[in-house]
Amino acid sequence: MTDHLTFEVPAVAESLDVVQDRFGAWWDSLGIDDVRLRFSLETALAEIAANIVEHTRRTDVEAGRGYSVTLSATDRELVAVLADNGRPADVDLSAVTMADPDEESGRGLALAIAALDRLEHEHTGGRNVWTLACNR
Repeated sequence: MTDHLTFEVPAVAESLDVVQDRFGAWWDSLGIDDVRLRFSLETALAEIAANIVEHTRRTDVEAGRGYSVTLSATDRELVAVLADNGRPADVDLSAVTMADPDEESGRGLALAIAALDRLEHEHTGGRNVWTLACNR
């Protein structure tokens, strides 16, 4: 079992496939047979990664946009931590609501919150850090 995995990806659309592929391989190594748990964490991970790709901005363009993904499993919870190198995201998770059905976007954070037991965001060390957790 690989209970811990960390990798870096550029903040580009193609990274979303890499994140999902790496998550799938990590999940398979855990030997957990809980489809609901997998779907919850994977859905939230995909939504937050997509938000990073779409919304992260940098002041020093030459450095390039990127983010790290850390996946970990304990007896109590499964956690994904995404940390991007963008400017501080102005996010109030307590104010997030689901977009209207006729809206084309605006559902990512609401879906992540609904899927997870815990979603946290902070800007620390020059990085936006997103912590996604599902209880086991």
